[in-house]
Amino acid sequence: MLPQEIIRKKRNHQKLSSSEIDFFIRGVTNGTIVDAQTAALTMAVFLNGMDTEETAALTMAMRDSGDVLSWPELDGPVVDKHSSGGVGDKVSLMLAPMLAACGAYVPMISGRGLGHTGGTLDKFDSIPGYQTSPSNNLFRQVVKEVGCAIIGQTGNLAPADKKIYALRDVCATVESIELITASILSKKLAAGLDCLVMDLKCGNGAFMESLEDGRNLARSIVNVANAAGTKTRAVLTDMNQVLGHNVGNALEVSEAVAYLKGENIDPRLHQITLELCAELLLISHLATDIETAKAKLQKSIDKGYAIEKFAAMVTALCGPADFCDNPDKYLPHAAIVAPVYPTQKGYVSHMDTRGIGLSIIELKGGRTTPEQKLDYATGYSNFCQIGQYVDNQTPLAVIHAQSKEEFEHAAQSLQQLIKVTDKQPSNSSPIIEKIS
Repeated sequence: MLPQEIIRKKRNHQKLSSSEIDFFIRGVTNGTIVDAQTAALTMAVFLNGMDTEETAALTMAMRDSGDVLSWPELDGPVVDKHSSGGVGDKVSLMLAPMLAACGAYVPMISGRGLGHTGGTLDKFDSIPGYQTSPSNNLFRQVVKEVGCAIIGQTGNLAPADKKIYALRDVCATVESIELITASILSKKLAAGLDCLVMDLKCGNGAFMESLEDGRNLARSIVNVANAAGTKTRAVLTDMNQVLGHNVGNALEVSEAVAYLKGENIDPRLHQITLELCAELLLISHLATDIETAKAKLQKSIDKGYAIEKFAAMVTALCGPADFCDNPDKYLPHAAIVAPVYPTQKGYVSHMDTRGIGLSIIELKGGRTTPEQKLDYATGYSNFCQIGQYVDNQTPLAVIHAQSKEEFEHAAQSLQQLIKVTDKQPSNSSPIIEKIS
């Protein structure tokens, strides 16, 4: 087979066979297919799509490009969650230790920032010493002993996806249902999961901006994953505003630690986190109903069990042993930390959430090239929410920047990206619907 003929076939709206897909992914993995060809195929798929059979074949080929884990030594269900990407989305940081505190095992293989959204691994890279790329042996040991480990695609786990993921981020092929499905599930299925819940974001800060696109991606993921033997549900959640108080790598870690301690909890962030965790407890049979599941999860926070799991995970993956006691001692800090106020007083009625995510990239908290080194300290804290009253005493956010020029540019951006009106808008639930 010739890679250019496979690209040509998909370019011309034709269906690829499983053998063609397997050949191409093997070439991506061993380097016989170059980045330009991989990028070309992702663009062809982005423009012309794949049917369910092709998407499943792509998912399995990417999963089988490396090791596929199994967990016979564990005495509980192996579960995980994945988000389609949002701004301020630090749910994974709380979800994994909360579920571990409730008896599940969470081998979470996560990714870096993609497009305008932040990446879970980039957040953990802000913790000094934390190993996001441990050996498989250490990964397995931490999952077994702590109950959760959040890492990247280390060793030989879904290596084809690791290459394709980086290229999609810089060649404008991120927002493809088929490529997103294969990317997410190749990592998750390689982790040997029993159960998976998908947090599918919809809104102006999501890759799937429309509700119908969100439903289509959710159905794609649920159908492919369940066919592969992993019990999977999807929850559609709102991404028309920043999730939580903080946006930016180290700042989101700080918020997650405070959340697990029961401090300064944002209501929307809490509702989404509980809902996703509860779905996993239900389908893994660690709870019999949604109320019991949420009560167990709340207890994990109130009794300190979840923060203990997070601290143990950080220590086991070579981070500071006392990190959770004083995260500010270890997390990086920006040179300038100052508020930005609205140009008029009133209620926050709308925000361009995608634009806010892009402004983090301009603060060097996100990437424009795959190899770019991030500034983990930059971002926003105390971010306003829709319906909140703001004026010359109550800021839109507190900006964390490294120079006066970067601060001023971010301040002007937020003033343009956040709309303020005289009338307070009504609040809506961050949970849109569920798909099983």
